[in-house]
Amino acid sequence: MMLAGYLVAVFIGLISVAAIYGILSSLPNAPAYFDLMGVSPIAVLLVPPLGMFVYFLTIILTWMQTLVFALIAEFFSLRSFVLHMVFGAIAAVAGFALIWPDAPENSERWADTSIIAAAGLVAGLTYWLIAGRDAGFRRPLFERA
Repeated sequence: MMLAGYLVAVFIGLISVAAIYGILSSLPNAPAYFDLMGVSPIAVLLVPPLGMFVYFLTIILTWMQTLVFALIAEFFSLRSFVLHMVFGAIAAVAGFALIWPDAPENSERWADTSIIAAAGLVAGLTYWLIAGRDAGFRRPLFERA
């Protein structure tokens, strides 16, 4: 279930990024590129190869940290949805830092980092709903007492 949870969580996280940018682009004094980010889901829907590229790029950028977090949750049987949401936010921001390494130093990118973290929270909750609620390696039947 870990793999299915991760793949669905990435998809939901990308939808969350688009939705957050779309909502924020309607606010007064929003940066101009928020409009582009709000319209980009339409481009992704109209050009499916672009959508697949973004999806697989996100998987490439986040798989390692997500695997580490998932294994930690499984090994220690961590079932808290809040913890999974925090893990999702950290994994999303770490993936964003891989593609944009100077984002933490650039004050104009703090909003982007926050948006990515918020989408990571949603992705972490999605992962928890699919796989995290039952975290913990299961013992074989003959070892149960």
